[in-house]
Amino acid sequence: MTLPTHGRYAYSPIKGRPVYDWPGGKRLAVYIGLNLEHFAFGEGLGAELAPAGPQPDVLNFAWRDYGNRVGVWRMLDLFDALALPASVLVNASIYDYCPEVMAAVRRRGDEVVGHGRTNSERQGVLDEAAERTLIAETTAAIRKHEGAPPAGWLGPWISQSRVTPDLLAEAGYAYLLDWCMDDQPVWFAARGGRRILSLPYPQELNDIPAIVARKDSGQQFADMIVDHFDEMLEQSAESPLVMGMALHPYIVGQPHRLRHLRRALGHIASHRERIWFTHAGAIARHAIAQPAGVVP
Repeated sequence: MTLPTHGRYAYSPIKGRPVYDWPGGKRLAVYIGLNLEHFAFGEGLGAELAPAGPQPDVLNFAWRDYGNRVGVWRMLDLFDALALPASVLVNASIYDYCPEVMAAVRRRGDEVVGHGRTNSERQGVLDEAAERTLIAETTAAIRKHEGAPPAGWLGPWISQSRVTPDLLAEAGYAYLLDWCMDDQPVWFAARGGRRILSLPYPQELNDIPAIVARKDSGQQFADMIVDHFDEMLEQSAESPLVMGMALHPYIVGQPHRLRHLRRALGHIASHRERIWFTHAGAIARHAIAQPAGVVP
């Protein structure tokens, strides 16, 4: 029986793939995906701490805005204290709303990844022309402020249309983060003979599904990070793996959760001599540089 498929990649079991190393002979690459998101007031989409009331939904809007006003600053302090880099997934509207945050990101030398215009909208529901415009506007804003376009993309709400990988490849993107089907980078086919790399981005180690959807506590989420890391570190003796953490300042930037995040990241940092803690873009570049046939 043949089911409809996306045609982007073929099935490949992780067992038996070609083995390669990350820089320094490491086998586990780790990165933080820090989501900086801005939301429209009184309309559009947004994660909810409590069930939404009629618009304007002040409670949930203000809860999300805490992330840009307070949570992100506490998280950047934590990253500085542990000397950890981050890949910052940015809504383009952040540049106008809170440029001070992006100035701090720039001073740290963090990677900036395209994340749409705002998380009040999904890109996958747009027609092709409108989606191309969304990608172009986001790319132009980042290029204007950072001096170079982003290499990577995460769709707002992990939303893709059937042509999103094609549009990203045509716009010059090297990698995308929307698909969570593997623990290694995987090549995606795109139209016109192009291709784009899919880099592992977590939906398990992601504070929105864990804390907002499943109602896990900050302690449980931190325990997940520690257990996930310890297990992947053991598994990486067999083959190269990628571990990402998807974090939102309005969630884990809350003090009671930040305390547990500090513990989890401290645990990972204590093993830094055995891992490659880096940016998502650096992982993508290393994978892209592998000989043909090494990356599935």
